[in-house]
Amino acid sequence: MERENSMERAKAQVLQAAVPHVAFDGWSDISLEAAITDSGVTPALAHALYPRGGVDLAVAYHRKGDAAMVEALAARDLTALRFRDKVALAIRLRLEGSDKELVRRGSALFALPQHAIEGAGLIWATADAMLTALGDASRDLNWYSKRTSLSAVYGATVLYWLGDTSDGHEATWAFLDRRIENVMQFEKVKAGMQKNQGLQALLKGPLKVLERISAPKGAADLPGKMKG
Repeated sequence: MERENSMERAKAQVLQAAVPHVAFDGWSDISLEAAITDSGVTPALAHALYPRGGVDLAVAYHRKGDAAMVEALAARDLTALRFRDKVALAIRLRLEGSDKELVRRGSALFALPQHAIEGAGLIWATADAMLTALGDASRDLNWYSKRTSLSAVYGATVLYWLGDTSDGHEATWAFLDRRIENVMQFEKVKAGMQKNQGLQALLKGPLKVLERISAPKGAADLPGKMKG
């Protein structure tokens, strides 16, 4: 345990030391080498912690942002908020806790073909962290549909935020509200389809098969529909 904690501290030290360099050199091996010098962590250990260099630094920065968002949500009293407002708050906290230039550099990195799948996975993980922190633990197909929808909303909002120069990013938050409203309208349509007995009979077999294939193990059984 002590060795594990020591490794985590060293990893955090390298990441923190890399941040000032990323604005100039991106999430790159150049930034990693500069961080090694500044942090005092031995090169061998630093390369073991970040074997892919800048890519692993960018992944670590993204995951650190997710963890900070979850912590910030846990410190808030959300009982009076509608679910859609909780989601909007989670996204806002996630962005407000990030450095725009570092996110811009990360977006450019994960837009490259060789890193695009990993970038999509990070966005999915952010959506999952948000919904899990907000109490969602559905185990049916809605587990996937909600995270897919939120991934799309979050990804679009990040891109808008990167180009937003409005005071306090008010334009971004208005954009976010519109995207969430789009999702809520879709959920209403989906709910109507679920009440259609003829359609349910038609889809019953395929949905059962998909649920067995894709439902995550061990998750609690909660209502799957996002409620506004």
